Amino acid sequence: MDPLGARSPIIDIQTLPCWAHRPEPLLETGLSRELRPDTSISSPFPYRKDINNKVILWKGDVTLLSCTAIVNTSNEALSDKNAISESIHLHAGLELKDELQKLKGCRTGEAKMTKGFNLAARFIIHTVGPRYNAKYRTAAESSLYSCYRSVLLLAREHSMSSIGLCVINTPKRGYPLEDATNIALRTVRRFLEKHGDTIETVVFAVTDLEEATYLKLMPLYFPRSLEEERRSLPFLPADVGNAEGEPVIAERQIRILDKPGIPPYEDESDEEHLELEYIGTHAFAKMEGDIDKQRRLILQGQMSEAAVQKAHQRNYNRWLCRARADDLSGVASLKALYQTGYDKCGRTVVVIVGRNIPVTLIEPDKALLYFIHIMDHIAAREFVMVYFHTLTSEHNHPDSEFIKKLYDIVDVKYKKNMKAFYFVHPTFRSKVMTWMFTTFSVSGLKDKVHHVESLPQLFTLISPEQIDIPPFVLEYDARINGPYQYSCPSSPDL
Repeated sequence: MDPLGARSPIIDIQTLPCWAHRPEPLLETGLSRELRPDTSISSPFPYRKDINNKVILWKGDVTLLSCTAIVNTSNEALSDKNAISESIHLHAGLELKDELQKLKGCRTGEAKMTKGFNLAARFIIHTVGPRYNAKYRTAAESSLYSCYRSVLLLAREHSMSSIGLCVINTPKRGYPLEDATNIALRTVRRFLEKHGDTIETVVFAVTDLEEATYLKLMPLYFPRSLEEERRSLPFLPADVGNAEGEPVIAERQIRILDKPGIPPYEDESDEEHLELEYIGTHAFAKMEGDIDKQRRLILQGQMSEAAVQKAHQRNYNRWLCRARADDLSGVASLKALYQTGYDKCGRTVVVIVGRNIPVTLIEPDKALLYFIHIMDHIAAREFVMVYFHTLTSEHNHPDSEFIKKLYDIVDVKYKKNMKAFYFVHPTFRSKVMTWMFTTFSVSGLKDKVHHVESLPQLFTLISPEQIDIPPFVLEYDARINGPYQYSCPSSPDL
């Protein structure tokens, strides 16, 4: 409402363009580089024009939408004073406040409904988003998912044909916008897959600050073509939730005996008794054998190959769980590891910048967790790694124990799809150390390591425009090997 009391115009959602009709900007999600994706790998969110026709991304005040229901984000007492809630109260009128008092509050993650009163929408669905704390990230993820899921289920229960979704995670509650947007989009996508016949339109109503993030992430969950689906696949987060969009939280896994009170099997190395078993479908019902015993059997050579792989996978899953829960922003700020373009065989390229690794300052476990956090979804398909050894010092060299530990954790999952490790600007000492390590410490890696003396040599394998190279590496190579004429995109600020 403006200062003169004139109400802003009501927005008929039928006049808004659906997501399927919005063009695909070349640089919308940073996916404009040409690539040859592995067509054998399908996206968990395939191209669905029928779903895209039901989705609208609109920048504006959710209060103005003419639809069956709009969403209000509030606190547990349903009295929060945020921009969305205040606008809803302003347009709905005083009757809304009286109605909310009858609801006697709302728990975090739940949703309750009132009439729309003076709004263009017939109903208001009120929900309470979580307060974000990095230490309790998994709880916040589950609660935010529950918010969107509860809203959608309530809409389905009351046969609502259209709903205007505000961004539930308000800035005052501190939820990182990109993380929250991933949860919102995938939850709506999964709901429309299962219950699309019960709802005609979902409008994501966003502000100026939120629009860019939604434009960036929408193609991951609502690709508008098969090509956009393929281009988006490498950029999906590691956790895309279960069939409902709910976060998969490994911390809920517990150890429990298959049959408490019954003596253990005589042959405890029997593979079938090391299988994971489930009660129902929830993660907290997962049961597994004695992991310490399994490790001991591995060392004694008494476990089958299949059982060894299962043990490796369980260990990896525990690290992945920590990687998703821990605050790794400090390691990320080093910009020592990042995904870039694709090599000439269409494989994802991952860059490691040796000089940016402060071994004496960084916590080894944090570095390992960050590596897993970045690499988990990349390792699902073929990839290559480029390590810039350029101008590193002894303070940048992880010890062999750390590398061995990393290799042991990711061995089964990563070794198969890592097709090459390019060691750029190696020194004589680093060549000797690499040979000793790949010969005596780890297996299956030696043939994949290739020493690259200059950038022109690297460019025979990876086109210059497909790899972001730190400026100091470019300067060093030009000084040592002479200038090389090529057009290179701006590198990350390292």
